[in-house]
Amino acid sequence: MQLSLDDASPALSNVVFCVLDLETAGSSAEVGGITEIGAVKYQGGEEIARFNTLVNPGCAIPSFIVMLTGITDIMVMNSPPIEAVLDDLVEFIGDSVIVAHNARFDMGFIQSSLERDGRPRLTNKVVDTVSLARRLVRNEVPNCKLSTLAESLGLNHQPAHRAMNDVLATGDLLHYLIERAAGFGVYDLNDLIALPKLGSHPQANKLKFTEALPRTTGVYMFTDAQGEVLYVGKASNLRSRVRSYFGTNESRTKVGSLLKLMQGIEFIQTPDLLTAEVLELRIIGRLRPRYNHAGTRTAKYCYVRLTTEEEWPRLMVSKTPSAKGICIGPISTRNMATEVVDAIESVIPLRRCTVRMGRKYVAPDGAPVCSAARLGLAQCPCSGTAEPESYAIAVQQAANALTGKSTDVIEALTIRMNAHSEAQRYEEAAYLRDRIQTFETVLRRQKQAEKLCNQGKFTVSFDNIVYEVDNGVLASTRNADQLFMPLASLSKHVHEAIVVPNGVHDEHGMLRSDAMDEVLCIAKFLEAQQ
Repeated sequence: MQLSLDDASPALSNVVFCVLDLETAGSSAEVGGITEIGAVKYQGGEEIARFNTLVNPGCAIPSFIVMLTGITDIMVMNSPPIEAVLDDLVEFIGDSVIVAHNARFDMGFIQSSLERDGRPRLTNKVVDTVSLARRLVRNEVPNCKLSTLAESLGLNHQPAHRAMNDVLATGDLLHYLIERAAGFGVYDLNDLIALPKLGSHPQANKLKFTEALPRTTGVYMFTDAQGEVLYVGKASNLRSRVRSYFGTNESRTKVGSLLKLMQGIEFIQTPDLLTAEVLELRIIGRLRPRYNHAGTRTAKYCYVRLTTEEEWPRLMVSKTPSAKGICIGPISTRNMATEVVDAIESVIPLRRCTVRMGRKYVAPDGAPVCSAARLGLAQCPCSGTAEPESYAIAVQQAANALTGKSTDVIEALTIRMNAHSEAQRYEEAAYLRDRIQTFETVLRRQKQAEKLCNQGKFTVSFDNIVYEVDNGVLASTRNADQLFMPLASLSKHVHEAIVVPNGVHDEHGMLRSDAMDEVLCIAKFLEAQQ
């Protein structure tokens, strides 16, 4: 698991915008070609470069287009075709952010021209000033046509259905809208692009809660009016992630309900994503927010136990660990624990009955033979048909399987799976495949957790960040010799939730279910760095 930060969204003052406008001989790329291209690059509000050329569209220009633009067939007769212009245009645009008024129209013509010439499509980010204007000034103007906006807002340039005139007017509009967007806390490119979608969200008035969020790694918490944590998440860019919940493409019912209840946002900045993930796990595990599905996960953890304290041991699934017998876990769900038991019992003939058998147990006369024993799948001590010596061998095999000292179970199941597959009994083969995968997953997690917990206290460094791990949990994080400390402004119950666990084992020496996720998280991270 390689943890990395999202590419930081640049501040708007540092972005190079390429404002673009086309004049065309038709309403679509299929109807008519491009007659003129205008483009101006801006950075920090200042013009830095221009591009302007007439283009031979390869067809007659309709009379109404001539009247609208003033561009005639004679004017473009000796102009280059679009294929001869594309190289210069693409080079001029470079990696800048493309801006256009009704960008879908202009980009449609450009992308179609590139495709017809066998060139790759442009992948630049695009800002549409129509969408921005509808979000920011729609209630102040009769409509969002470029000419109307230029007149109503008093822009320096007026459009005239010529590419360069329209580009300059669009450039004025862009910078006007950027200034207006600052009132919504929009100062970087990602926020500017997302703003039109955010504005139509039913809970858009709550965007104010995101203004204080940094563009760094950390943990965020949605809280209600009483300060209760409703939902916890982690992000490599807190601001962008939280604001994405307000997007119009977010259709999950749970999110809508969450945002209705949300009355505040708490956050914790972290120096890296691993620390964020660990804190997220702690908060979810201890506070169990109602909108975190994972918050109930630890409550479902189970253990598989071999009851070696009995005369005739058996496998069982239990909710809590025990000092008696051989116990593995915690296992994520009861279903997974049951599949582990099924995998072992399908290979090793342990009893499956639940009859209590003390050391002096004697099977009653006429006791029925268990169905599993009749099928040859188990020995049947409850009916007196099991031999202590052979049963002891089966118990040792089961103990080896649980402690990872033998691969006999997996090998036997694999042989059966392959035989079923060759016989085209695919459902049975799939059943065995799932059992094998579950068994291997449980053993792997158990091994990872035990290995990490047995290492005691140690430090490890990656990418100039130093982690102190103590018995499987993250004790501290240092970045540039500075110890990471959460903000003191956090609410009391959140502060209490992120405290380093005081040990990860219970009184029986078993790994606690509420610590398992953190231990595995760290174990997987460390393994990925090797």
